Amino acid sequence: MRNSRFIVAKQIAIFGLIAGSLAALPASAGALGQPATAPASKEQPKVEPPKTAPSQDVKPVESKFTYVVLETSMGKIGLELNGEKAPLSAANFVSYVKNGHYAGTIFHRVMDGFMIQGGGFDAGMKQKPTDPPIKNEWKNGLKNKKYTVACARTSVPDSATSQFYINVADNGFLDQPRDGVAAYAVFGKVVSGFEVVDAIKGVKTGTDATTGMPDVPVEKVTITGAKVVTKEEAQGKSESSEKKDEPEKKDAGQRK
Repeated sequence: MRNSRFIVAKQIAIFGLIAGSLAALPASAGALGQPATAPASKEQPKVEPPKTAPSQDVKPVESKFTYVVLETSMGKIGLELNGEKAPLSAANFVSYVKNGHYAGTIFHRVMDGFMIQGGGFDAGMKQKPTDPPIKNEWKNGLKNKKYTVACARTSVPDSATSQFYINVADNGFLDQPRDGVAAYAVFGKVVSGFEVVDAIKGVKTGTDATTGMPDVPVEKVTITGAKVVTKEEAQGKSESSEKKDEPEKKDAGQRK
């Protein structure tokens, strides 16, 4: 009974923080990593409000799944992008990967028990320019479960650009439409490097001296590169390990 009361109290506290901080934030403080006069809400991984309407040029990916490896200063993270259920979001992410956008960006917002967010700011906490935002695919059936990847955005439904977040807990409340309008679109999941995600979520954070933003890692966690790879590479299966097994298979055959 005591534990159940604690859980309920925690949930009430979280949702109270959500409502209070959203009301306190000025319109200009919608970006994570941007100056703000109040702490950002735990409810939504947010980004700078888009200056243009959603892009009509992003073409859905043709393959069912696309695989990407994020190379970070703490190790590699393999991702599987679901082009079947989130074709626009997957294509958008792949576009940023291929044009080199993510190289040199950081995980600028880290909240253990919630999510890690990156893809928009460089090491100097300067936001990188982006392509136009995309349509929100939150109705695709994919949920904000632990180790899933989703589009970060502002309170405007169709405002996602380059920023993304990786859930480090089951965040079901992000699947619920905010103000009855829209939820947060998941477009993939982690398939390798779980220990890297766990290490990132545990780094020490604080308020950035330049921007005044909270939950910023004290020591920068940098994305040094990102590339589209094969399924095997994303899962951490290297060619060297496969070749290493070949002699053993041949020897086994000879012994027979």
